[in-house]
Amino acid sequence: MRHLLIPALIGVSAVALQFASAPAVAVEKTTTLQAEDIFALEWANDVQISPDGRYVVYVRHGFDIMKDNTHRSLWLVDTKTGSHTPLFDDQHSYGNPTWSPDGSRLAFSSNRDGRNQIHVYHLATKTSSAITEVTESPRQFSWSNDGKQLAFLMNVAAEKTAYAKAVKKPKKPKDAKWAKPAIVVERTYYQRDGAGVLPDSYSQIFAVPSDGGYARQLTEGAFSHSGPLAWVENDSALVFSANRNTDWEYQVNESDLWKVAVQTSELEQVTDLPGREYAPVTSPDGKQLAFLHRGNAAIPYHNSKLRIMQLGNQKQRELLSDFDRSVGSPMWLSNDSLSIQYADRGRYKLAEVTLSGKKTDWINDVGGVSVSRPYMSGMYSVARQGGKVAYTQGSSYRPADVAVFDVPKRGNAKVSTLTALNDDVLGHRQLGEVHEFTYTSSFDDTEIHGWYITPPNYDPNKKYPLLLEIHGGPHLAYGPMFAAEQQRYAAEGYIVFYNNYRGSTSYGAEHALKLDGFYSSERDHADHMAGIDVLIDKGMVDENNLFIAGGSAGGIATAYAVGLTDRFNAAAATNPVINWISKTLTADSYLGQIHNQFPAKPWEDYEHYWKRSPLSMAGNVKTPVMLFSGENDRRVPMSEIEQFYQALQLQKVDTAMVRVPDASHGVTARPSNMIAKIEHTLAWFKLYHKEANSN
Repeated sequence: MRHLLIPALIGVSAVALQFASAPAVAVEKTTTLQAEDIFALEWANDVQISPDGRYVVYVRHGFDIMKDNTHRSLWLVDTKTGSHTPLFDDQHSYGNPTWSPDGSRLAFSSNRDGRNQIHVYHLATKTSSAITEVTESPRQFSWSNDGKQLAFLMNVAAEKTAYAKAVKKPKKPKDAKWAKPAIVVERTYYQRDGAGVLPDSYSQIFAVPSDGGYARQLTEGAFSHSGPLAWVENDSALVFSANRNTDWEYQVNESDLWKVAVQTSELEQVTDLPGREYAPVTSPDGKQLAFLHRGNAAIPYHNSKLRIMQLGNQKQRELLSDFDRSVGSPMWLSNDSLSIQYADRGRYKLAEVTLSGKKTDWINDVGGVSVSRPYMSGMYSVARQGGKVAYTQGSSYRPADVAVFDVPKRGNAKVSTLTALNDDVLGHRQLGEVHEFTYTSSFDDTEIHGWYITPPNYDPNKKYPLLLEIHGGPHLAYGPMFAAEQQRYAAEGYIVFYNNYRGSTSYGAEHALKLDGFYSSERDHADHMAGIDVLIDKGMVDENNLFIAGGSAGGIATAYAVGLTDRFNAAAATNPVINWISKTLTADSYLGQIHNQFPAKPWEDYEHYWKRSPLSMAGNVKTPVMLFSGENDRRVPMSEIEQFYQALQLQKVDTAMVRVPDASHGVTARPSNMIAKIEHTLAWFKLYHKEANSN
């Protein structure tokens, strides 16, 4: 019996030392994806095409092996010549590129002056300067149509409460070293994963002259206002999304569109539909507003719908009402049509929608922004003068590159890929082949869509160990995109199986809601086990070597599975919920989760929470379990895996707890932590690998 506590790999020093000591010839002979290759991965994001379609600026992401973080630089691509040059690529961080309406200038954010400010780059002179001098980080930039102003969002500290003001604070003697001051928390929504306990501040709207000057605050009050920000009425006002009701923090499914006058800060409510209205976009002639809407029913998933409003009389109508997919990122192509991005069967697609409701698909390979696991991701932009689109193009074998196409008159688009950011490393690695398949769940014959990766140099005459890897959410989706984690597992000889089980998005509202009230449960467990049986029946899997892993919702499913079955040799659960009662009352997501995913508060329906908790079945567990979590996780606090670790220790089950200092719920955000998760999982599974089945 082994009781293991494995320290997580922190920073990159251990990794760098290990790699540096390897002889050069060993590296040259390597053909499969190695842990150190992850540091070399790059991907494009936030691609923004110029108004005339001539240039694309994008944020180039890459990992810094010395600082163990993500480096963000701005690069420019000429769509005619293919010229690919850096605008800003130094030790500072860059983001939020936004073209001026005439294409002569580019706004962006950077910490090059010590803290994040808005900068404007002039293409003609190739010079730039900061146009703000603000104390917090600005975001969600929006140029006025005449190019004279930039609107943005920024957090502003709220006035101290009566209680905070009443606390007496003795004067601190000069040079005295006191403890950090106590933090007063009175907000309903007081914490956020990755940020910790939040300062008492609210998101407000500002406008600043585009050639620099005073940033004037347009909104105020104890409300959080959201972008994007849409200029209307000849640049005299901005439309945005917000819930300005007194109890807005409790109304997790509600927000409306509002309008603020730029000169007077006068507010006017524009919409009042039940649910959330957001993502406003003004038509080229300024007469119409497109926006998205989702309902307010207390359920965990809603399709987002596309609506059009006539700004003159505020009359509205919905497009694609019968379309059972969630619409996102509307952009006007002309006064008569828009482009949209939507999720369908594990892929993001781009399409055109006319005001008469006709939809025409263009492409289906938007993605590649999530490099660790194959989550659906990615974005696009449309040239203001119409005719050309840029987007993040992903594939099963490459993270996102920059791609463009001319808006087709009909049918599919003809795409040109402008970058090859990972050919330098992945072009020299043999990756596992990604295969797509569908099957029916053993629970109720629901169709489940999945993929499996065969190892490099796969031999169809052999049987391989299988690793089931389950996505988080659960209302998210995997797709046929590059994933460093899955490819690394395949490189070590596993068939890696992943799927979009019930509850996953991109298959319509009914599929997404099939876990409502049953997350996690025997239902999604059956979805996974049926897929494993299909692969075993194909003759490719050694059924004596089955392993299971997953993160967040996938971690819950993993922890739940080992309470239901002993089929797996070993399990690796990353930041799983173990006890829904403690989780909902300690996590940052408690307001929305209790309201939308449970029939009552924990003390009102204790049995429901307990039945859905993997901890309720700890007495059944015999499978060795590794638990991996960030110590600063506020979405699924560290106490969750500690409960399971101690419960399994009491049961004398082989258990390892891997704690990652300073990491939040996105525990693989830093490259060394991504590597740590992969390599700790591989090491754990290796301990319980049986000799291959000779039959």
